[in-house]
Amino acid sequence: MDLSFGDIFQSEFLGTAMLTLLGCGVVATAILTQSKGLGGGWLLINFGWGLAVFSGVYVAFDSGAHINPAVTLGLAIEGTTEWSDVPTYWLAQLCGAFVGAVVAWLAFKQHFDAEEDQGKQLGVFSTGPQIRNPLWNTMTEVIGTFVLLFVILSFGNSPVDLGPLPVALLVVGIGASLGGPTGYAINPARDLGPRIAHALLPIRGKGSSDWGYSWVPVVGPLIGGALGALLAKAIY
Repeated sequence: MDLSFGDIFQSEFLGTAMLTLLGCGVVATAILTQSKGLGGGWLLINFGWGLAVFSGVYVAFDSGAHINPAVTLGLAIEGTTEWSDVPTYWLAQLCGAFVGAVVAWLAFKQHFDAEEDQGKQLGVFSTGPQIRNPLWNTMTEVIGTFVLLFVILSFGNSPVDLGPLPVALLVVGIGASLGGPTGYAINPARDLGPRIAHALLPIRGKGSSDWGYSWVPVVGPLIGGALGALLAKAIY
């Protein structure tokens, strides 16, 4: 089915907005001062992001539910998505990720005002490394996104269609297994859109948006997504 610019943009915008609203929301729940979920831990964040993907995929079903520039790139390499549509997907995903993060901030506005830790404020919006080394941080993102794309494309060989559930569980698994070093962006829009929101929003006492690191969760996932798609294409 041929989709227009408007069809793709609306679907991907809404799906990615839902992704970051719920994804940023679960991080805020787990780490912000005075949140009822404070201290919920890494697994809460893993499952929250997985369910955010689950919701976003359903919302963006009409456009193929990419909600991730690395997925769009991988599907273009694999041949499922037209290269001419890639810029539309990417624009919609970035805009949706920005808006979803803004709405998450609105939901937690008072908790952001009460939070004095600038790192936690930024951590709600975007990822950051535990040990800062751009080369190895990029490698972690490459590996995580490689797994994402290779396994997603492997789902096509399964005789059972479970809808978005396998992708959601895959994201939980990547977070639990490979997320520790960098916070597992595995999605350029998921990191860049909310980081722009952090930079623009009037967050009380906020610090830097850490633009020096911002290229890592963009470049790493795109490389990993391309490699995952190339291997899947060669095998399947």
